Amino acid sequence: MTAPDAAPSRIWQEATHSASSIVELLDVMWDHARNATTGMTAPGSTSQLRLMYVVDREDGIRMRTVCHRLASAAPTVTRMCDRLQAIGFLERLPCPSNGREVILRLTPTGKEHLQRIREQRDTMLHQAINSMPPSERNALTLGLAGLQTQLHSAHGGEHHTTPGNPTAA
Repeated sequence: MTAPDAAPSRIWQEATHSASSIVELLDVMWDHARNATTGMTAPGSTSQLRLMYVVDREDGIRMRTVCHRLASAAPTVTRMCDRLQAIGFLERLPCPSNGREVILRLTPTGKEHLQRIREQRDTMLHQAINSMPPSERNALTLGLAGLQTQLHSAHGGEHHTTPGNPTAA
């Protein structure tokens, strides 16, 4: 590898490492926000919370679509749904167009729980981003937009919104 090629490779490796570290830190923060919600029984796992995000984005989503979106087997998703239904966060209904299929909806209690988590998460992010110098905030905005575009195109253009931001692509 020639010297001019070494610098972009090093920058790529540093950016990848930084992004991975931030994702891990955010996972811990989200888990903290999920566990810090008071007055409700929180879902027992991050997987259950992800299931709730998917259902929240697409009210009345079919169970098999959730399995696809989560890349999980039907029995695994069924067990998560059992738990979420038992604590009052999710309801399963027969699909109107095909009685053999099940559609999923969050209950008002489940929606309230997600809203609390999102508010706590957003407060943590707002505090961190607000403490950054304006030039770093601008760079972060541009960098995240570019990363989101690349991740979106890498997944074949499938529409996946980010939790808490249903308009994101």
